[in-house]
Amino acid sequence: MKTRVAFGVTGAVVVILALFVFPPIVAQLLMMALSVCAAQEFTAATAGKDNKELQIAAMVLALGMSFASARDSYPVYWMRAMLYIGVVVLFILLLRHHKKFGFQELAGAYFGGILIPYLLMSLIRMFTMSESGAFHLVIPLLAAWGSDTCALFAGMAFGKHKLAPVISPKKTVEGAVGGVVGAAVLTVIYGIAVSALTELTLSVPLCLAAGILGAVLGQIGDLSFSIVKRKSGIKDYGKIFPGHGGVLDRFDSVIFVAPLVELLLHLFSNLGL
Repeated sequence: MKTRVAFGVTGAVVVILALFVFPPIVAQLLMMALSVCAAQEFTAATAGKDNKELQIAAMVLALGMSFASARDSYPVYWMRAMLYIGVVVLFILLLRHHKKFGFQELAGAYFGGILIPYLLMSLIRMFTMSESGAFHLVIPLLAAWGSDTCALFAGMAFGKHKLAPVISPKKTVEGAVGGVVGAAVLTVIYGIAVSALTELTLSVPLCLAAGILGAVLGQIGDLSFSIVKRKSGIKDYGKIFPGHGGVLDRFDSVIFVAPLVELLLHLFSNLGL
């Protein structure tokens, strides 16, 4: 527990420095590195740790995709090129190593090397969307991780009915509800605080929608990556974060929440809310 808490505090400091102190390129490079690690973890889980060729290919594709999709200002054909290159590269590997792995493993490598980086880089797209991007980026992190924390305490206090006993035996319906309520409260408080203490005005309806929908999708993301682990027969995706596991163990809910908040930011902006 001490290791987990210590690393959590350290991680929070790194996030604050990357968002509010260091130049934007630091946050982008950090997320690109995390995307590459996530690609390796997911491919190792779905294709097997012995399939080094697929893992390396997924990591290289993740590097390209995370760069190509990092900012809305980048030419869109870069991202389209990565979608195409991913298909070609992985099928070439399948033709060469068809006795070692099949299409199922190939699909896992594509998801890990192309789709996960694109979803994770929503954080950087939000960050670079405007001068207030750093404050916007906190919303999905607060919705995802705040929901996890609130769900944990709500489950400990009121949990009686299992939410998904086969996938995650400790999760309860009461905990899930507490997570949604807690995330909604946290994001609204955050929006009010930022509006009061800075020159930026954060939309309270946006924060509320992000909190509620983000908490729901975050829990779906958590369970989704948990079932992949269970099907793969592993406990954690990796060991990169002491006390927390791998990148996917820590960012599983964020992967589902970040793109949602990115879409909400565009929607509320277009609606003038």
